[in-house]
Amino acid sequence: MKPSDLEGEDISPAGRRAIAGRLDWWLAGLLPDVPGLALVAVGSLGRYECVPGSDVDLVLVHDGLSTVATIADQLWYPIWDSGISLDHSVRTLKQATKVAGEDVRAALGMLDARYVAGDQALADAFGGRLREAWRANAAKNLTALRESTLQRWESFGELAFLLEGDLKEARGGLRDQLAIRGAGYAQVAQGPSVAARDAYQRMLDVRQALHEATGRGKDTLRLQEQETVAERLGLDGTDALLRRVADDARSIAYAADTCWLAVERWTAGQRRTSVLRRRGPDRRPLADGVVEQDGEVVLAREASPDTDSLLPLRVAAAAATARLPISSHTLARLARSPATLAVPWPSAARQTLVTLLGTGDAAVPVWEACDRYGLVERWLPEWSRVRSLPQRNPIHRFTVDRHLVETAAEAARHTRRVSRPDLLLVGSLLHDIGKGLDGDHSVLGAPIAADCAHRMGFVDEDVEVVRTLVLRHLTLAQIATRRDLDDPVTIQTAASAVRGDRSVLDLLHALTEADSVATGAAVWTDWRAGLVATLVERTHALIGAGELPEAPPLNSSLIALADSGELAVWVDDSAVTVVGPDARGLLAAAAGVLTVHRLQVLSADARTVAGMAVVVLVAQPRFGSWPDATLLSGELRRAVRGELDVSGRIAAMRRSYRPTNPAARQPPPPRVVWVAGAASAGSVLELRAADSPGLLYRVTAALESVGAKVERARVSTLGVDAVDAFYLEGPYADAASREPVEKAVLAAADPTA
Repeated sequence: MKPSDLEGEDISPAGRRAIAGRLDWWLAGLLPDVPGLALVAVGSLGRYECVPGSDVDLVLVHDGLSTVATIADQLWYPIWDSGISLDHSVRTLKQATKVAGEDVRAALGMLDARYVAGDQALADAFGGRLREAWRANAAKNLTALRESTLQRWESFGELAFLLEGDLKEARGGLRDQLAIRGAGYAQVAQGPSVAARDAYQRMLDVRQALHEATGRGKDTLRLQEQETVAERLGLDGTDALLRRVADDARSIAYAADTCWLAVERWTAGQRRTSVLRRRGPDRRPLADGVVEQDGEVVLAREASPDTDSLLPLRVAAAAATARLPISSHTLARLARSPATLAVPWPSAARQTLVTLLGTGDAAVPVWEACDRYGLVERWLPEWSRVRSLPQRNPIHRFTVDRHLVETAAEAARHTRRVSRPDLLLVGSLLHDIGKGLDGDHSVLGAPIAADCAHRMGFVDEDVEVVRTLVLRHLTLAQIATRRDLDDPVTIQTAASAVRGDRSVLDLLHALTEADSVATGAAVWTDWRAGLVATLVERTHALIGAGELPEAPPLNSSLIALADSGELAVWVDDSAVTVVGPDARGLLAAAAGVLTVHRLQVLSADARTVAGMAVVVLVAQPRFGSWPDATLLSGELRRAVRGELDVSGRIAAMRRSYRPTNPAARQPPPPRVVWVAGAASAGSVLELRAADSPGLLYRVTAALESVGAKVERARVSTLGVDAVDAFYLEGPYADAASREPVEKAVLAAADPTA
């Protein structure tokens, strides 16, 4: 028997059972016929869940046999020689029970003990005694299992929202299903639900395909292996694979949450007195037809789920408001109900949805639970398209649907900033509803969101606001980070985006922040928040007063530096200002030195003051703290004078950053976009490219090499991508003038160069 002999079976439960049967037959032939000796399979082999790269977990059980060590060697060595991974032990019944009492993970694996060969009565006694001991020590075992589960979740993250997750260890992975089985063996909670069992088998399918694709027993679904795994499973590409894994992981994670809630209730019940037990459950009213019982939200006795179409929303809102989980029995009963909401919704339904979303982070687990039972799709049929839809950009923490709920939860923190909190919450829930379609998700999502709002019963004026929020939900951040906030055209563009309505501007501002925070911690920085706030403030002034606000005056220190007529450098805790003779190369040199010192440039201004070139770069450390100001000033002066090999040092940095794995996915090629009407004078060129060390330096140097003068630059980095806007002096109105500029910029941004 060799590892390759375990391949070739169907990727299915039947295929895994066939692998286990093949192993059983081979292993049985290795065990001599000796009384008082049994070979027992535990772990995945015990459950008939073998995949080609998984360990073969075996226990050689004996009744005190003196020659057991010699027999064990005769058994283990052929397995080792075959190359099959082996996890083995030799135990008496007493020893096995002792180990199980000390190591909860080992005990969990042995609960699935199964006879393979030898003395079947001894093997049956082994499994029976371990399961009996597990039940007898349920409180201790489940407490230890819960602690190890929480530690595992902390270490491996949540499988549903990882681009490269561990199928076994991450939250929602295979090991969570085993924990649920453990609680079931202890007779403390129900075993896995049908949905969780189906999800578990599909997850095993993915694991089997992964092991076959890689030839290794590794369980992390790496990007470079996802296409092959998807093909083996007959799925239409990697997105389909990630979507299925995410949805199944969420089913398992929800089942785990339900299981641990039952364990907590059982543990609390163990501490109650017999008098309290005889009193029966307390039922506290929460809403019409909704009560709390034993720490869960359940239906009241008088509830009518088959005729009350608003009941599911009331249950969800009551659960989120009380910060309680909904009973799985209640969710199942609501899912079976034939009652549907009228279209348009009655006002009570719309208000209840807003109440649910307004509870903030408490709405997230409630929404997740309702979605597991298909209730969300009844409210929003469009939800099925975005459910568990992966987002390839690593800045995103969540799948599309979870991001929408998280954004609404973040928006709930800002309801007092706006005049229409209901529109903010609904707009936040729907802002990415267009994702998954072929095209700009903002443009495609706006009419879908409008249809949803109309179905919910909003009046036409409110529907238009929701449509605008979805259409423009990226606008403020894009304008603030890519455009010159001192340019009147920038402020006019923002005012037009909100239709000249200050209340819509406030709604869009709150949505922008909520969307950014829900996306990831690195997205809503103090710098970005400040730019957006400045844009909103100036747009408010334009809309309210009917005229543009005055541009802020130049910094007096900057003017003093320019008046000196000498090369000068000024460094503070967020910006570097360089003043020198009005010659080309100053901006590129400054950007290059900051890159060498691992400073991320956020924006760059280049202007002429009193005949001197003034470059101001706002930056932040990529990690660590700012470099010494004296050292930085000195290197900036050397770079401007051409005495510092900035290009060579950046090239060395880029080589060290390049992936060594030849199978790593290559980024798409860079793209140049000329943005018409974005500036009062000159032209705006946008570069969209993969971020890399020294990108700003290389591009500004390239622009200067073809005679394009950069007046201002806005640098926006989102994860691995950069969108940099350059304000160039001159119209660049025709293809002939643009061509050399585009060619130089694209060559500088080429990730393979």
